[in-house]
This record gives sequence, C-alpha cells and structure tokens, in this order.
Amino acid sequence: MNLNHVFVCGHPALDFAATLRARRSTRFEMFVTPERLNVWYQESGLVDTVTPGGEDDVRNAITVREAVYRLVTDRRLGADFDEEALDTVNAAARRVPATPQLTQAGRLTEATPEQALATVARQAVELLSGPDVPLMKECGNPECTRVYIDRSRGMRRQWCGMESCGNKNKAAAYRARKKTAAAVPAR
Repeated sequence: MNLNHVFVCGHPALDFAATLRARRSTRFEMFVTPERLNVWYQESGLVDTVTPGGEDDVRNAITVREAVYRLVTDRRLGADFDEEALDTVNAAARRVPATPQLTQAGRLTEATPEQALATVARQAVELLSGPDVPLMKECGNPECTRVYIDRSRGMRRQWCGMESCGNKNKAAAYRARKKTAAAVPAR
C-alpha cells in the first residue's frame, strides 16, 4: 500500500504533526487504519518495516501527534509548553525506540508500532529542544496548517511546499491579477 504521503516540513516530527490536514476547515485524517499509520512510518524513512498494528496503535499515534502539534505551536508562538502535551510526548519518548541493525545488505530498522511512535516522539523532543526552533514557520496558505523548517536564504519561504500549497496560491494570485486587469477599462 503506497499512499505517497507528503514530506515537505523538513523534519519527521513536523511531517507527523501534519498528518491531520486542514485543521481549520475540512480536517482530513491520514491515520484512519493501522495499515495507513504503518505506511507513514515506512515512507517517513524512520523505519524500514513495521509489524502489523491495531486500532490502539492508531489512537496512541493520534494522541501523540496532537500533543506534538500543540508543543510545536506553543514553541513557535513563544508560549510555555502545554503540560498535558508535554507529558504525552515525554511518555512516548521514554518507550523503547526502533533500533537500526546492520545486515549484509546494509542498515535495516524493524519496529513495532510502539517503537516507531517512540522514535517519532524522540524526534519531536530533539526538534523542540534544538537549534531549529527559530526556523519553524506555518504555511502561508490559510487552509494549510503545516509547520515547516524554513532554511531558505533570508527565511523568506512562505509555503510548506511549492507542489502542495505554493503553486496553488501563486496560480490563484495570477488569476486574480488577470481578472482585475481585465475589469479595468483601457484608457
């Protein structure tokens, strides 16, 4: 099952938080089944294989994801961390993470859903306590709620990704300019 998740945020914890799309409007949930959750873990590159999970794994992942999003938002806005969200992420990070192993073919990281979630939680801890905090920005598309790491020159990036939000907004602005120009009578 390949869902072609989008990884445009520049950090696995931010991409994980972005799996609930359009938080302010239609709210599109990516983790509707244990299989879809496991596909995200694999496509993220954090693990190579994940043992089949259950509905509890999905509920736990959503709980941690929402806590990560809350902490990212708190940090981005310069607020103190929400204590409940902090407890949730720290509890997940204390669990045994996925551990890469060396094989004849190279590196292999096999995990249970709980280990994969612990790995994501540890990624969130590293992000939110590290040097990239000042680089976190929310996408300029009002419908998008992705937070990304802006490593652009001068930190002038506006969109989480050109393919997902940037092109749509640039095309809409172009159409609006053309419509306005057509409505203004020529002199």
